[in-house]
Amino acid sequence: MRALTLPLFVIVIAAAATSPSGRGRREAPGEGWIAQTSGTASRFRGVSTVSETVAWVSGANGTFSRTVDGGNHWTSAVVAGAERLDFRDVHGVDATTAFLLSIGEGENSRIYKTSDGGKNWTLQFTNRKPKGFFDGIAFWNARNGVAFSDPVDGKILIIRTTDGGATWTEVPASGIPDAVNGEAAFAASGTSIVVQGTRNAWIGTGGAAARVFRTTDGGVTWKVAATPIISGGSAAGIFSVAFRDAMNGVIVGGDYQKEKESSANFALTTDGGVTWKAGTPLPGFRSAVAWVRTGNRWDLIACGPSGSDHSSDGGRTWSPIDPTGYHALSFISTRPLGFAVGDGGRIGKWQAAR
Repeated sequence: MRALTLPLFVIVIAAAATSPSGRGRREAPGEGWIAQTSGTASRFRGVSTVSETVAWVSGANGTFSRTVDGGNHWTSAVVAGAERLDFRDVHGVDATTAFLLSIGEGENSRIYKTSDGGKNWTLQFTNRKPKGFFDGIAFWNARNGVAFSDPVDGKILIIRTTDGGATWTEVPASGIPDAVNGEAAFAASGTSIVVQGTRNAWIGTGGAAARVFRTTDGGVTWKVAATPIISGGSAAGIFSVAFRDAMNGVIVGGDYQKEKESSANFALTTDGGVTWKAGTPLPGFRSAVAWVRTGNRWDLIACGPSGSDHSSDGGRTWSPIDPTGYHALSFISTRPLGFAVGDGGRIGKWQAAR
C-alpha cells in the first residue's frame, strides 16, 4: 500500500542484550528475543526462517542478510543495482537459494533470485504497470510461488510462477473478486500473503475494507471474505496472516499510526478463511503473527513496533513478552525456532521459556 511508509521507530536496546563477541545472549532464562548482530543499520522488514541453521532477512537500501549457523553469525550485503530499492519480503528456499521482493510504484516493484547464497542476484520480474505496487511474495515450494500488488483497475494484481521464478504469469482478472474502492494491502512484514500445503494461499487487505482473499487451486481463482479487523482509513487493516493447517488461521493488524492502541486487531478462522470471528484484541498495532509449534501445542507470537505478545491458547489470552519493536517474524514449522527483524538492522532470535 502506497500510504505505508512508516516512520522510523527509535527503540533503545539494553547493552546487556548482546555479548561483546556479537553473539546474542540474554541475562535471564525467560522467553523473548535474543539480540543478534547483523552488521548493517538498514531497516529490516522481511524474514524467512528456512531451517534450524538457515534464515534470510530483507530490508531497505537493497539490503539482505543471511545466517547459515542458526544466528551465531550474519552476513549482510546489498544487491548490485538495487541500492535504492526497499525489499519488504524475502522467501528462503535453502542456504543458497532465496527470492527478494521490492516495493514501490511501477518499476520499483521487482523480484530477484539468488542461487549462490547471495553472491549474485538475477532480476526475474519488473512490474510494468504504473498503478502496480507489489506487497508480498510466497512460495509453496522451490518452483511454485505467488506474488501480489495493490489493486490495478479495480482488481488485486496477482502473478504466479511454476518454474522457480524464471517466468511470472498474471492471473486473469476474471478469477479475482473486485476490490472495494480504497482497498489495498500493507507491505509491512512480508506476511500479508501466506501459503499452506501445495495449493492454498491467503491475502489480507486493509484501507477501505479489511478482507481476506483465498485460493485453493494454487492461485488460479480466488474468493474473498469480510473480517472484523478495523478498517476505514489508509493506515488500518490486516497486516499479517498465518495458518497452521488448511482450516485454522489468524490475522492481526490495527492502525499503524496508533501503534499502542488496542483495537479490533485480531481475528480467527476455523474453516479455511471462509468466515472470520473477532478474537481477544492485542495491546497495540501488530504487523506480524506466526504459529509456533511447542511440543504438542500450537502457540501464537505476534510482534509490532511497540512489542511482542505470546498466546498458548489459540489467541484467547495474550501475554506481553518483550517491549522491543520488531516489524516481522518467521518460525520453522517443527519447533519454537525463529527470528524477528526491525529497524536499524535489528534481528532477534526467539528463546522459548525454560
